[in-house]
Amino acid sequence: MLGSSYIMSKIKLSPSWSLSNEANETLGAELFLLLDLIHRTGTLTEAAKQTGISYRHAWNLVNHWKSFFGSDLVTFIRGKGASLTELGEKLLWAEQRVSARVGLQLDSLASEINLEINRALTSARTSLTIHASHGYAVAHLPELLKMAPDVQVDLRYIGAAESLASLNRGDCDLAGFHLPTEGNGQTVINSLAPLWDQDGHRFIHLVTRTQGLFVSPENPLGISSIKDLVKKDVKFVNRQIGSGTRMLFDQLLAKDNVLSTEIEGYQSEEFTHAAVAAFVASGMANTGFGVQPAATQFGLDFIPLAQEKYMFACRSKAIHKKEILELIKLLKSEEFAKYVFNLPGYSAPEAGEVVTLKQALSP
Repeated sequence: MLGSSYIMSKIKLSPSWSLSNEANETLGAELFLLLDLIHRTGTLTEAAKQTGISYRHAWNLVNHWKSFFGSDLVTFIRGKGASLTELGEKLLWAEQRVSARVGLQLDSLASEINLEINRALTSARTSLTIHASHGYAVAHLPELLKMAPDVQVDLRYIGAAESLASLNRGDCDLAGFHLPTEGNGQTVINSLAPLWDQDGHRFIHLVTRTQGLFVSPENPLGISSIKDLVKKDVKFVNRQIGSGTRMLFDQLLAKDNVLSTEIEGYQSEEFTHAAVAAFVASGMANTGFGVQPAATQFGLDFIPLAQEKYMFACRSKAIHKKEILELIKLLKSEEFAKYVFNLPGYSAPEAGEVVTLKQALSP
């Protein structure tokens, strides 16, 4: 019989894509990892070492796929190491964009599957269901909650408004959303106001974070503000309608009297901060809007424009639920503080603090 000590190996779903020729030779994960490490280290020797393959195998791999495409993926310069060609960069960005675009949806699906399987295996562990707008601090919570072994977390990424609506339906324990500060949040507050209640909800601080524009290294187009997005040569990539980041961006447009119709690419949408950054890094857009860790992840420069508070809403009567108290304790821990410290543009001065609606909305 399976008891409470049973530990299941978790299901993980990972996005991938491949290219095949007529001989069914497939370009896949090994080459993508090697290209990424060549890009990061600038040498084939170090890239091979970190990939866990021999130098000869790495050399053969690069040359094999050179023959496949009929063009170099890597340029070697004596005494200067290795760098990716334009084709090599495009392949790498394509792989990263696939991961950035669908990875979170697969994480959400894997979370749901793991929870249902664990429920079938044992009733000893309790669950904490979180529906939340995507963020790098939120994404760390399943790892953080491993420190509370009796709690299993079901984390699903949906928009801020959808998260709060889900909480009100009783479909989740916590709803994650973000509120802009410094006078930039009224539009967001107005849109979310019907979904929260002074007496019925309590709010838990997670982090304070900075949002801004992603631009190519050294900012070749000289983009420095929202007003620069209307320049002729600038192409933008947006977040999806309903996301808190999209609402904040629209508020900033209104503040600077910039019409969305003046921005090329305003209608193009990606569903995560990382997907926006990958789109810019691939050269398909010149700029996008999101949080700083995404820019850092893809080697982009970042122009800060606005700060915001990321919070969880929960029902007032559930604030003393064991699983929520465990999370609050961990948010106040040194481990979480260390993690946030290493996220560019993030801080956690009030992590784990529980407040009322009035306090949550205060500047």
